[in-house]
Amino acid sequence: MPELPEVETIARDIRPHLEGARIRSARLFKPDILRGIKRPAFERGLTGRRVSAVGRRAKHLVIELDSGSRMVIRPGMTGAVLTEQRPGAGGRSGRSGSRSGERERHDVLHLQLSTGVLVRYRDVRRLGGIYLLNPEQWLKYDASLGPEPLAESFTPGVLATMLQGSRLAVKKAIMDQKKLVGVGNIYASEALWMAQIDPSRESRRITLEESGRLHGAIVDVLSRSIEGRGTTFRDYRTGTGEPGDFQGRLAVYGREREPCLRCGRRIVMTHAIDARSSYFCPGCQG
Repeated sequence: MPELPEVETIARDIRPHLEGARIRSARLFKPDILRGIKRPAFERGLTGRRVSAVGRRAKHLVIELDSGSRMVIRPGMTGAVLTEQRPGAGGRSGRSGSRSGERERHDVLHLQLSTGVLVRYRDVRRLGGIYLLNPEQWLKYDASLGPEPLAESFTPGVLATMLQGSRLAVKKAIMDQKKLVGVGNIYASEALWMAQIDPSRESRRITLEESGRLHGAIVDVLSRSIEGRGTTFRDYRTGTGEPGDFQGRLAVYGREREPCLRCGRRIVMTHAIDARSSYFCPGCQG
C-alpha cells in the first residue's frame, strides 16, 4: 500500500487545487468505502464546506474543512486521488481529461469545487477507507498513532527508546504504526539495508549505535523517495496521475538474487519475518 512518501506526494500535488476552495457537491458512488459514517451524513458533512488545509498523517491523506472536521482517506493498495479542471470552468487547472466530470469505472467519490476543479477518488479494489472525523474524533485518531519520522521531534533517542525491551523483529517494530508511522514494507527493507541491520534481529538487541544508523537511514530513504515522487510497482499514482520515479533507485527491495550494491552478495527474499516479502543482504546485514 502507499507509504509515507506516496501519500505525501499526493497531498502536495492536490493541495494547490483544494485549499481555499468550497465543495459545491459531494457524490459518493461506493458507500462500502466509508468507515463509521453513512452516505447521507457524509455527503452533507462535505457539501458547502471550504477546504482549510490539505496534509498527511501517517499513510493517510487529511483534508481539513472549515467546520473543523477532517476527511481522512486511507488509499489502501489501489486508491488514487486526482484533480481535473472542468472544461470552460475558471480557477486553477488540474489534470485534464476528455471525460471530465463523468464517472469513470473505478471512481468512488467526486468532489466538485467552486473553482471548477473536480476531485476524484478512485479505488480499483476498494481496499482503502474514507472517514469524516469531527474534532474530538480526530484527536482520538491522531493520538492512536506513533510519531512522524520526518518530524524534528523524532530523534535517534526516540527510536532507541521505542526499540528497547521489544522482542519484535526490528523490521516489524518500525512498521508498527502505533510505534512509528509511515514506514511500510518497501522503506523498512531499504532503511535496514542502509543501516546494515538484519531485519529479523530482535529490537531489544539493537545497539544505540545501530539505532542511530537506522534513524538516519529511515529519514534519508523517506526524504529521497518524496523527492522521487514515490515508488510505483503497479497501482500507485501521484496526484497528477503519473507513476512515481523512486522504484529505479531502490537498493534492495524487489532485487532478489541480484548482487548487493555494497558487498556483491546475492540479495535474499523471505516471508519468515512478518509474512511479507522482506529483502536483505546476508553478507553485510548479518
